[in-house]
Amino acid sequence: MAPWLLRSCPARRVWRRWLSGDAVSPGRRTIGDPVRVFVVAGEPSGDVIGGRLVAAMRELWPDSLRLSGIGGSCMEREGVKSIFEMDDLAVMGVTELLPHLITLSRRLHQAVDAAVRFDPHIIVTIDSKGFSFRFLRKIKDFCAKSKVPGPFCVHYVCPSFWAWKGGEEKLRNLSGVVDHLLCILPFEEGICKSSGLNASFVGHPVLDDAFDLAGKSADFNVIQSKWMIHGNGQKFRQDHNLPSESPVITVLPGSRAQELHKMLPIYGSALKHLSRSLPGLAAIIPTVPNRTLTGIIDMAVRDWGLPVVVVPGASLEDKYNSFAASDAALVTSGTAVMQLQMCRVPCVVAYRANIFTEWIIKQRTVLKNILEDPVAAREDQAKAAESVLHMIQPPEALQSPSRTAARIVLAALEP
Repeated sequence: MAPWLLRSCPARRVWRRWLSGDAVSPGRRTIGDPVRVFVVAGEPSGDVIGGRLVAAMRELWPDSLRLSGIGGSCMEREGVKSIFEMDDLAVMGVTELLPHLITLSRRLHQAVDAAVRFDPHIIVTIDSKGFSFRFLRKIKDFCAKSKVPGPFCVHYVCPSFWAWKGGEEKLRNLSGVVDHLLCILPFEEGICKSSGLNASFVGHPVLDDAFDLAGKSADFNVIQSKWMIHGNGQKFRQDHNLPSESPVITVLPGSRAQELHKMLPIYGSALKHLSRSLPGLAAIIPTVPNRTLTGIIDMAVRDWGLPVVVVPGASLEDKYNSFAASDAALVTSGTAVMQLQMCRVPCVVAYRANIFTEWIIKQRTVLKNILEDPVAAREDQAKAAESVLHMIQPPEALQSPSRTAARIVLAALEP
């Protein structure tokens, strides 16, 4: 991170106040005490971000970091033992939430209780704004009512309130809940600051894929200056018995069960239609490391009537090799869209929700286009992808977003 950013970072100022006794934090931390960090991720994409963030924090603060929280396999590999299964939180929508309200309420109370007992210096919540902000509000309320010091609260992935009518007011309401927001899109930092929130643009998490794969394997040619990843598509086709001349489409249906149930029938119908004009068409579906979700996919593809390669628990290498083996992709809106752009794979993006949820979204959102030139996006896929990826990199250039985020979280703990 650039030295000027560390010097001016709002997190550093807040932590300096805490260290001097002018701000609150659970139990005054003295030199040599371990830093206690409670990390909350509510879905697979957040788990990936959390795992990378914790790894970067360990690198920056290796000797005295204690961790707890909620997450999946990525965070567990970095030493975060989840207090319950993250899958219970992976619900999105309005009416979609109704069958899960009791479970979500129970899990919310469990999370608050676990955090209070852990007594963290820092809480980091990642995306999943519905659960995350309710959790942080309860933590703040508990500390206020008990008249005890409270943790420094960071939220990673700014909520997309900028896309909602009246979204600025929603952001302002977070001022008493979140001490610092880590933004993944460049325009978000200014919006948050104008709403009275401390915020930093750290770069889009998908850029960490390039850092993870660079020099990791001879199969990958990573051009960081252009944020481009070339996997080994030929090897992937050989490993999975896909003829080199066959047209191949990658299908990325989402990382939540509700998304799979909505999107897989749509993609299956589309592929059946395409197979009539594309002889030998095959599909690839790399999945997240979750047996339940992989099982849903296995059941759904049985009647698609074409070869489907399901890659359960696909590693980062598997995923990018599958992209390199593909001619195009069908993808559910989310992080996967940006990953496909890293490989310059043409894609069709879709999303379906409950009809009532879709109606509410249409009434309340004002969508913002992060492409500078949407006409160019239609005319030149590669040029559009490169334009978008350059826009989402942090101003320091060629810095890992996870490492940048970790520096901000831990900035004030540096001597």
